[in-house]
Amino acid sequence: MKLEIITPEKMFYSGEVSIVTLPGMDGHFSLLENHAPIISWLIAGKMSYRDENGLSEFYIENGVVECKQNEVTVCTELMQQP
Repeated sequence: MKLEIITPEKMFYSGEVSIVTLPGMDGHFSLLENHAPIISWLIAGKMSYRDENGLSEFYIENGVVECKQNEVTVCTELMQQP
């Protein structure tokens, strides 16, 4: 599935991934290929994704995620590597 991570400053990441794990308001949740459509608020915490280069992890401040038709878009205000 395609993942795009967007910050106010730039497009941080765009590529194909097999899984995305995000910090939701009720705890961490993961998105896999063919996931049902979802829009969710994100809270401060660790997010991760797995692409052809392996697992990448980041800390985000807050934001929102939309998933539909195997496209995941994460909009976040702050992102730092752990």
